[in-house]
Amino acid sequence: MKKVKYFFWLCSGANRPLLEKCPTEGSKYVGIGATIFFTGIFASLAGAYALFTVFENYFVAALFGIVWGLMIFNLDRYIVSSMRKEGNAKKEFYTALPRIILAVLISLVIAKPLEMKIFEKEINSELELMSQKSLAEKEGAIKHRYLTDKQSLDQAIENLKAEIKIKASKRDELRILAQQEADGTGGSMRRNAGPIYQIKKADADRLDQELNDLELKNQPLISSNYEKLKEIDAAMASEIQSIERGKMNGPAARMDALSNITAKSHAIWLANWFIIFLFIAVETAPVFVKLISPRGPYDHLLLVEERAVESMMYEQLAKQNVSAKKRTRKYPSIEKEYIDTKLEASLNRS
Repeated sequence: MKKVKYFFWLCSGANRPLLEKCPTEGSKYVGIGATIFFTGIFASLAGAYALFTVFENYFVAALFGIVWGLMIFNLDRYIVSSMRKEGNAKKEFYTALPRIILAVLISLVIAKPLEMKIFEKEINSELELMSQKSLAEKEGAIKHRYLTDKQSLDQAIENLKAEIKIKASKRDELRILAQQEADGTGGSMRRNAGPIYQIKKADADRLDQELNDLELKNQPLISSNYEKLKEIDAAMASEIQSIERGKMNGPAARMDALSNITAKSHAIWLANWFIIFLFIAVETAPVFVKLISPRGPYDHLLLVEERAVESMMYEQLAKQNVSAKKRTRKYPSIEKEYIDTKLEASLNRS
């Protein structure tokens, strides 16, 4: 257990020799160190999963996850170990505020890949729907591009057929009139094949000839337009067939899918936010523990140690200054020459 305790002390960034002098502080820094350590583990898992969704390579994902976890671990350790308890809560909070913001950002980065893993089944279903929707939109765009040409050809075919139909209708009408004139059921109401019948029959034969001419003229055009329609349909089918049907599985697509399912389901939306808040709480816990905990023996010893080093620095600087003054007194001419040089340089600048 001592090795575990020392390991978590190391994770917390505490000074072990000083902390061993404060038995009452040991448990607190074990908790802080454990929080930092497990935050790094979560970060490593999240980073590995996020990279695996991009490259689908276990080795690359594992390597990146380890590097990412170590970076987050080191950053958290620095954030906590660099905080100092000074007895002024307001000042300490303002000092820790940038670190809290950074901790929140880190927690959001860590939480997102793990959220996508937790809701993986729902995301996969949504990705399938998104793929189908994307495919339908691409097919619709291709069909819309050919729509004008197809409508134009269809309209031309209908117009050509309509001309033939109108001409045939008029011919049939004249034939009926001629027949009625011949059998006495219409026209002059006399049953004979006289001159009136001959006139009506001639009109009907004329329209029949015009109809034949019109059919000879329009049928090739209709056939040509049908061939063009077949070519358009073939080109459109070829483009639709060539649409890339790759599965949407990248991080951006998965985040879109997660956003869609949270918008559709209130329960998933709540669960998503609970996960985010959980990671924010875990990531900011070491900082807040340092903030809310009172100054303990370890903080006092650390302050004494740092002040001792600072005092030693000032003493060394003072000794060096005294030594320098003594050396310059031994060589007054050098000191005077140095002062004259500085004075001359100052006059030249002015």
